[in-house]
Amino acid sequence: MTKEDRDRAQARFDKAAKAVQDAKSGKAERDAAAKAVLDNMAKLKALRLAREATEPQRAPAAKAAKKVRSSTKRPDEKPVALSEWLASQQNGGRRT
Repeated sequence: MTKEDRDRAQARFDKAAKAVQDAKSGKAERDAAAKAVLDNMAKLKALRLAREATEPQRAPAAKAAKKVRSSTKRPDEKPVALSEWLASQQNGGRRT
């Protein structure tokens, strides 16, 4: 083995070792960030629960029932015959 071969092999080994070390430190940084987020969430949850414990109980808000109509007709109107509707459309300037 020549000196150049050893230098190239050492450079490859150093590069691989540096990649492993970077991966380990990157994982450690991600783990630390994830732990910080979880700690913050736990702190905020504790604060929210403490605040809710000191507030008086409120009655649950009644859900407003939405009235959904199946059509645009008024309940007291009678249905219009198709021939009458077509005539009104033609008189109104629509081509049917």
